[in-house]
Amino acid sequence: MVNNCKKFFHFLVILMFLASCQGTSSKRIIKLGHGLGVTHPVHEAMLFLAEKVKEKSGGEMIVKIYPNQQLGSERELVELLQIGSLGMTKVSSAALEGFAPTMQVFGMPYLFRDDDHQKKVLQGEIGRKLLLDPQKYLLRGLCYYDSGKRSFYTKDKPVETPEDLAGLKIRVMESNTASNMVRSLGGSPTPVSFGELYTALQQGIVDGAENNAPSLYTSKHYEVCKFYSIDEHTALPDVMIVSTKVWESLSEQEKQWLQEAADESATYEYKIWAESTAESLRELEKAGVTITYPDKEPFRAAVESMYTDLKTQQPEIYRIVEEIRAVK
Repeated sequence: MVNNCKKFFHFLVILMFLASCQGTSSKRIIKLGHGLGVTHPVHEAMLFLAEKVKEKSGGEMIVKIYPNQQLGSERELVELLQIGSLGMTKVSSAALEGFAPTMQVFGMPYLFRDDDHQKKVLQGEIGRKLLLDPQKYLLRGLCYYDSGKRSFYTKDKPVETPEDLAGLKIRVMESNTASNMVRSLGGSPTPVSFGELYTALQQGIVDGAENNAPSLYTSKHYEVCKFYSIDEHTALPDVMIVSTKVWESLSEQEKQWLQEAADESATYEYKIWAESTAESLRELEKAGVTITYPDKEPFRAAVESMYTDLKTQQPEIYRIVEEIRAVK
């Protein structure tokens, strides 16, 4: 109860802050909040987006960025978008599934055959449709950012087989699909916000987590977790979203500036993401992290029941899975 009151008070403080920042300038100012640190490649892509908006508009349109959960957790930021108090945020597609159910398809393990398959899906008709699906929930997707592939990192032992997850509390995002995946593999899914994860690992609230290499490195979670087992169970894209209330307030010209800047930032982000992943793996090894590449087949087999359940329980989502698998 006390924790909920604190969260509500924090939410009110953020609302007051955002209201006080409206200003009287004739320039269009859009506030973008996110939870990543300033050294993360996705933050760099957002800086690129802001620069492109400024350049295209001749300074008449400004995107102001608030990193490091300054304005709240992923869920809180999405809620601020829904009421129009915040303009934009970057959110993992896993966290977005609680607001736009079709997004949960991206959380299905081993969904994509390879990087090329994923890129064709995201940049094609399926990807565009999924970006616009959240509009009924007052959210509009602008573009996808590459977020690599997620793998397990742990404190005390590497995860070489699904059996190694037995008895381990694994941090997951607020995502039913992510929780079901960890449970299917034998672990105990434990939702923790990314900003609180370092402390949760230190204090033993969780025994490990799952994420991509740049996030493991830039968050410094490797200081606590010395084992990184690259099973690549999911390839969840990040999604740049805008509040529909803010979007609809823009002129057609402003919408064009923002969409073009987002698209260009996505192209830039894909490039720096690949560079960052390679660099992060090198730095993790230097820091003493043991990096292993377990056989993926036992992991694939362990989560196959998720597709069986999806087919019977959510046939509309399963149809999207079939469409994705059909992309050549």
